[in-house]
Amino acid sequence: MIRVLLAEDQSMVREALAALLSLEDDLEVVAQAARGDEVLPAARQHAVDVALLDIEMPGLNGLDAAAALRDALPTVKTVILTTFGRPGYLRRAMEAGADAFLVKDAPAARLADAIRRVLRGERVTDPALAAAALADGASPLTEREREVLLTAADGATNADIAATLQLSPGTVRNYLSTAIQKTGARNRAEAVRTARDKGWL
Repeated sequence: MIRVLLAEDQSMVREALAALLSLEDDLEVVAQAARGDEVLPAARQHAVDVALLDIEMPGLNGLDAAAALRDALPTVKTVILTTFGRPGYLRRAMEAGADAFLVKDAPAARLADAIRRVLRGERVTDPALAAAALADGASPLTEREREVLLTAADGATNADIAATLQLSPGTVRNYLSTAIQKTGARNRAEAVRTARDKGWL
């Protein structure tokens, strides 16, 4: 029996996925988590084989949770599930050590098949998404530019961003200016939108 951890912050979606997976003879959902920071403790406690992780969760996003699993429990396979088939997310998921990347509107049979395949050592990704990720290339943003844009996303002022990230306001202005240029945007709000659409944030 394949022991599965399901991490998804929307309880209705999580319960529906658990119900679908329970119909498979060889799969058992032994643990569920509503937050990303619950993933590693649950995986340890329940000795899971595969973790299904949503990207956007409170506490810790699914990509960071995947990286934490890779470092602490390298035998646990990870499958990233997302509503957003963004090429940048796929690239970041692979960098975090994910074994599969699927969009949530994929058929349940494909998810069950992906779980079995990653346990055989395969990598599973949507072919169209993989092609788009290759065409898009890597994110042009540095880690610091990404942090500044993320902090700016909630409407924070340069002074707020500077205080949060312990930078000078001038340095924040420089990072924002570079990020705006790299995303081809006209202003910070557009840069945030573009970076989010590409899956770079």
